[in-house]
Amino acid sequence: MDKKLRVGILGGTGMVGQRFISLLENHPWYEVVAIAASPRSAGKTYKEAVGARWKMAKPMPKAVEDIVVMNVNEVEKVASCVDFVFSAVDMTKEEIRAIEDAYAKTETPVVSNNSAHRWTPDVPMVVPEINPEHFALIEEQKKRLGTKKGFVAVKPNCSIQSYAPALYALKEFEPTEVVATTYQAISGAGKTFKDWPEMVENIIPYIGGEEEKSEQEPLRLFGKVVDGQVVKAEEPKITTQCIRVPVLDGHTAAVFVNFRKKPTKEEIIDRWVNFKGLPQELDLPSAPKQFIQYLEEDNRPQVQLDKDYEKGMGVSMGRLREDSIYDYKFIGLSHNTVRGAAGGAILCAELLTAQGYIEAK
Repeated sequence: MDKKLRVGILGGTGMVGQRFISLLENHPWYEVVAIAASPRSAGKTYKEAVGARWKMAKPMPKAVEDIVVMNVNEVEKVASCVDFVFSAVDMTKEEIRAIEDAYAKTETPVVSNNSAHRWTPDVPMVVPEINPEHFALIEEQKKRLGTKKGFVAVKPNCSIQSYAPALYALKEFEPTEVVATTYQAISGAGKTFKDWPEMVENIIPYIGGEEEKSEQEPLRLFGKVVDGQVVKAEEPKITTQCIRVPVLDGHTAAVFVNFRKKPTKEEIIDRWVNFKGLPQELDLPSAPKQFIQYLEEDNRPQVQLDKDYEKGMGVSMGRLREDSIYDYKFIGLSHNTVRGAAGGAILCAELLTAQGYIEAK
């Protein structure tokens, strides 16, 4: 790419916005030129607006410190200086849908980390290795929005990244039933232990709305595009429990699964470690070389040891064994704010760029 595309971050002062900014530092295709947030942050430099609330492990990139934060509600003004935007705004779902559509109508593509548009029929919700063909919905969406280049694309919920790719890699064996319990890090709620002290040495057995997302969103990923909308898959039937645990980053899942065509343990591991998708074929900048790894040790995967596998863009599996009730059980792990949030959205944008959906204005 001769010249980097100009990127805006909507909701750039929050935790996911900060993760976008951190991951985009020195990106070969993209340059952050605009950061938009609430009116209370507008007019301040990014460093002033975030202040002591910078939550990433590495320092704030020097290139963004002096960018003056814009008002996210001044859509035309923000859109005029970027080629596309990432959205991580903190609003109600109705407000998010409205503002993301408004940006799209300025002919500015929106790649969103938010859940508001995940079930809008003509908005693609994509994990690039699983269902890139869903980007075909964009043409239908443009008709609704009345745009030539503007659209909204989203990535799915962070909680499903630790088991949905593993199930998809085994689709030839036809998974029919899945029971998954996710043990979810506090950064998934935009928190650290400093601002959520009650999570220290604590477990909360409820995360609002998370179980429905965890059960239904994989079925949309596994579905097919028919007449301009996704018909979600009927199988596997998925039931989940989602638990908040005292971990900063990294979502773990304990999974039980039945298959119509029961594979051997060796076949499962082979399909996992050899699974590749379009991002790997195209060698996209953020794509993990190996998407799924399998760890033989009984005590792996572990958050501390494995969440950063492939710079947080890969997923780790372990403890695969036959079960007394289900065919198999295993443990999965993914980095919830990298693959599960900002990194997953960046990979979506890279694929959209490679396919010509995102380009310089």
